[in-house]
Amino acid sequence: MVEWLKWRCQTGGAGDTKTGPAKIRANGNKGTEMVNIAWGVLGLTAVLAYLLGAVPFGLVMARLFGLGDLRKVGSGNIGATNVLRTGNRTAAFLTLILDAGKGAIAVLLARWLAGDTAAQVAAFASFLGHCYPVYLGFKGGKGVATFLGTLLALAFPVGLAACAIWAAVAATFRFSSLAALAAAGLSPVIAMMLGNGRYSLLLAALAVLIFLRHAANIARLRAGTEPRIGAKS
Repeated sequence: MVEWLKWRCQTGGAGDTKTGPAKIRANGNKGTEMVNIAWGVLGLTAVLAYLLGAVPFGLVMARLFGLGDLRKVGSGNIGATNVLRTGNRTAAFLTLILDAGKGAIAVLLARWLAGDTAAQVAAFASFLGHCYPVYLGFKGGKGVATFLGTLLALAFPVGLAACAIWAAVAATFRFSSLAALAAAGLSPVIAMMLGNGRYSLLLAALAVLIFLRHAANIARLRAGTEPRIGAKS
């Protein structure tokens, strides 16, 4: 839809019979109107994707499985890794799938309804929603699963490579945070290598946010005090 609106802005629409100044004025009015519509579509996409991304599935799963308030467990994070610290692998797995799924759904719906630009907006907005959810006073998770979900939906080969990096680093070093940093940091480079360079700027921005969200983890990694995957609180 957004791409079609851009084309209409440039051409003024097929079959226009106006000529001279009248045509110029008509095309100018149409162009302005369609640009406004395009921005409106992108704005609505951002809001809806943010609200979807803000759903705290970690808290939902913890309550459904009787695990208590996840914000008082382990690191206090609402993501799958902290759910795993409760010892409930099923709840952790479901949290991982749902957190990744909400990002993927936001991207796929936005692309289907409004094109690739809207899909990128949805990816960024859903990620922000997870990290800064309005439902929890803007105190959310670190966004790794949502990041991977959006990446799989945006460019599946790139997302698959990022997941492989996460899995390899996690299996080798048993640090979820280190695996996340490696996957996020390398994703813009992978996108360029696999012919998806148009996503590199978005992925670089998301990677910066992931590094910022992991500031405490980075400090613990350097100090040798970061808990390993599966360690109970």
